[in-house]
Amino acid sequence: MSQSAVDVEKIRNIGISAHIDSGKTTLTERILFYTGRIGEMHEVRGKDNVGATMDFMDLERQRGITIQSAATYTNWNGININIIDTPGHVDFTMEVERALRVLDSAVLVLCSVGGVQSQTLTVDRQMKRYEVPCVAFINKLDRVGANPERVVLQIRSKLRHNAALLQIPIGLENDLKGIIDVIFRKAIYYEGVLGTEIVEKEIPDDYVEITNKKRQELIEAVANVDEELGEKFLEDAELSTDDIIAAIRRTTLRKTFTPVLLGSALKNKGVQTLLDSVVTYLPNPSEVENFALNPEDNENKVLMNPTRTSDKPFIGLAFKLEAGRFGQLTYIRIYQGHLKRGGFIVNVRTGKRLKIPRLVRMHSNEMQDIQDAYAGDICALFGVDCSSGDTFVAEGSPVLSMESMFVPDPVISLAIKPTNKNDIGQFSKAIHRFCKEDPTFKVHFDDESKETIISGMGELHLEIYSERIRTEYNCPCETGKPKVAFRETISSVAPFDYLHKKQSGGAGQFGRVIGEIQPLGEDQLTSVEFVDETVGMNIPKNFIPAIDKGFRDICETGIMSGHKIIGVRIVLKDGTSHAVDSSELAFRLAGKGAMRQVFPRANPIILEPVMLVEISAPEEYRGSVLTSMSRRRGVIIGSDSAEGYFYLFAEVPLNDMFGYATELRSATQGKGEFVMEYKKYAPVTPQLQDTLVKQFEEERLQKAKK
Repeated sequence: MSQSAVDVEKIRNIGISAHIDSGKTTLTERILFYTGRIGEMHEVRGKDNVGATMDFMDLERQRGITIQSAATYTNWNGININIIDTPGHVDFTMEVERALRVLDSAVLVLCSVGGVQSQTLTVDRQMKRYEVPCVAFINKLDRVGANPERVVLQIRSKLRHNAALLQIPIGLENDLKGIIDVIFRKAIYYEGVLGTEIVEKEIPDDYVEITNKKRQELIEAVANVDEELGEKFLEDAELSTDDIIAAIRRTTLRKTFTPVLLGSALKNKGVQTLLDSVVTYLPNPSEVENFALNPEDNENKVLMNPTRTSDKPFIGLAFKLEAGRFGQLTYIRIYQGHLKRGGFIVNVRTGKRLKIPRLVRMHSNEMQDIQDAYAGDICALFGVDCSSGDTFVAEGSPVLSMESMFVPDPVISLAIKPTNKNDIGQFSKAIHRFCKEDPTFKVHFDDESKETIISGMGELHLEIYSERIRTEYNCPCETGKPKVAFRETISSVAPFDYLHKKQSGGAGQFGRVIGEIQPLGEDQLTSVEFVDETVGMNIPKNFIPAIDKGFRDICETGIMSGHKIIGVRIVLKDGTSHAVDSSELAFRLAGKGAMRQVFPRANPIILEPVMLVEISAPEEYRGSVLTSMSRRRGVIIGSDSAEGYFYLFAEVPLNDMFGYATELRSATQGKGEFVMEYKKYAPVTPQLQDTLVKQFEEERLQKAKK
């Protein structure tokens, strides 16, 4: 069947997102199996050493985790479903970010024991950022301590979703037999080899009462946010199953209600009913509004037309890059129009005209060549040079740009160098490729320490990349202790009056600047502001940018400890210039000198990044975990406990978190887990400030000697 023959209403683009180890990849494997896409199932950490279809990287199979998002497509009851399986670790949050940017809807997977965990909160924030409707799937009902009721309460309280169960389990843990559909009031059992046969029966007698209660709860939750169903409900009219299903779909698309489904992917239960719900409740591409922007007029948004024809000009967004066996593979979501193999497209950012030599659909790391693709499709191009987030348009059509993705700032840095100097060519090739593929992976050369510094979202993120440089480019690397992004700021106002005067043969240098430096509030701590309050022409206006540049140059290099200066406002009030000797260079140097002069007088302090850490471990290890947190200067801000596990929330300086993964594992016999994300900047202790200042002075003296 040609791509255009597929009606837009028969397409779903979904992402599968969740916290670490909630069973996303196992669920995707089951979906592919039950839809007939793969002939047999393999486990993530299976004994057969084959590994799950979507975890195709060697590193993913070794570690049993998902590192990069993988795309596939399948068909369920005549509906084409494009699926992207995403990682759960916060270190690879960019993979989730870009997947949700191009998808129309998502399945939020939760563990029936862990419930709403820290990365669930992050994924939920990302869904809200891109306004992605979702259904929730509570997985792992076969685990000891499974409690779907508690998870639904957490979805309501922690994620603030208006959620209700569409199903209830028949038995839990080892006694999980099937599920009950509360809308149709049917018991569903998954029988036959690997649960392929779905058998519907009457509800067991002891479940009738709870089914009626949950059905009423569901109707009330939907009626509260749906006018049509609400009116019928208040009139005590008879509600048909079609009324309820239509209301759930309307409210899910409006993101005012989240349907909650149940199952156990590992035990092959609940997957087919989840697929039915994806088709029934989640939107097709025509029900989602996507806008493009005019680069010259950002206020003017253009609504994309999702009709699957070639009438409208083509617009697509490159959301992910990968180095394949045949060159760069560019994943693209088509928002409007038609893309044809051998056709020409234009990269809006560079203005380059590009030919499409090959067009493919992805199934994990396998490809299927296609001749054309239409609005709503997710496909991949070969041999097209571009960056992640680029927009492509048809040749000769108006220049429009899709809204870009949110890229979080890196939180951790590491010094890296190849073990063998002869491998420098392979090393730079690898670094260049990874920077292009992953916007959260940053590299810069530190002129002061003469080191190559890589920055990323966490220890695991950088560890994976150094491992990939070794395995994929045969270039072993040495890494130094991660460098924390300390910052310098001030805590009080201080005036400056600085004269830069230098006389040499001919025209000299002259520039005087007067003003004050002020600390910014906590909410603006990460920015630097320059305010020009000069009146008259004591300083000609064409020199003001040079003064700003001088101040900002010093803010980049720092004064006390060699770290960037943030959270300051520089107010320029007056100054003096010379008709002959004043120049841009003179005022730039005056700005630098003024900053060096005033900064020590404004009670300078050093800031460090503080992370929000969530630790989960069995109850018996609470004491040792609390001890380890206090040893690392952690401030405990909350705790929770359920089913023999406790969850600890703490704010801990990043500098004290290095090596914590190993310590936590040894303290909890490998049962403890933690995740962290950046929270804020806070002042360091006086002792650490002295150490950092001394260290910087010593490094400066050593360089001076050299």
